[in-house]
Amino acid sequence: MAEITAAAVRQLRERTDLPMMECKKALVASDGDEEQAMEWLRERSKGKLADRAGNVTAEGRIFQHVADDLSSAAMVEIQCESEPVSGSEHLVGFGELCLKQVVEGPGADTPEELLGQQAPDGSGKTLQELFDEMSGKIREKIVVQNVCKLEGPVAGYVHHNHKVGVLFQAEGDSPDEQVMRDVAMHIAALRPKCTHAEDLPEEEVKAERERLSEEARATGKPENIIEKIVDGRMKAFYVEAGVLVFQPFAKDDSKTVKQALAEKGLKAKSFKLWTIGT
Repeated sequence: MAEITAAAVRQLRERTDLPMMECKKALVASDGDEEQAMEWLRERSKGKLADRAGNVTAEGRIFQHVADDLSSAAMVEIQCESEPVSGSEHLVGFGELCLKQVVEGPGADTPEELLGQQAPDGSGKTLQELFDEMSGKIREKIVVQNVCKLEGPVAGYVHHNHKVGVLFQAEGDSPDEQVMRDVAMHIAALRPKCTHAEDLPEEEVKAERERLSEEARATGKPENIIEKIVDGRMKAFYVEAGVLVFQPFAKDDSKTVKQALAEKGLKAKSFKLWTIGT
């Protein structure tokens, strides 16, 4: 059996970032062959990760990039098991690479599609290969959960703990960064369910309108007055149902989100709201 020197162990540790004792075990098992030792470590890591496959990933980090001119924006969500790992150098570095690829690459509709692309770090490896290396070092279940890219005008917000991320997409010729970012923050705080009333289930809206109409008719008022009463009460229903444009604007609740945007010549189009652990 080949002699396992301290220099050989250190060299393997530098390549893998794994504990010295584990690197020595790998070299012993591989009779000093470094490449075989690398493969031994990879297989061992796969086994350990397989044991954790059912673990809950309630921690993680959201990465976001918004173009300076608001012409596009991207977000990536990576989940993991523990808080320390969510802020670790390895996970943060990998997340930033994923985000860079979403921003600059050919685009990806799913995490699997993104991971299959070449990493933008010049390593010649795919993001999946870098992901496997990272997972092997951390030895914890890690999941690339969500990826998205939106065309502008779009603004974003990420909470200071990186656990909540929002992209807000508007319509209009002259995007106002401040009000759009304020709407993104509103979404993070108030958690609307959808952008427009039309996004709600049609059956729910119809049933509520019929219920309110029956109540209004019981007052004996004329039909044209009843219609106005119902329209007014439906606005309260839309707020309760979580329709963004009808919600009182968090920054100035004397107006709705729709009104705040209209003052700047904008309309709401859509939004993405991601929260780690939900």
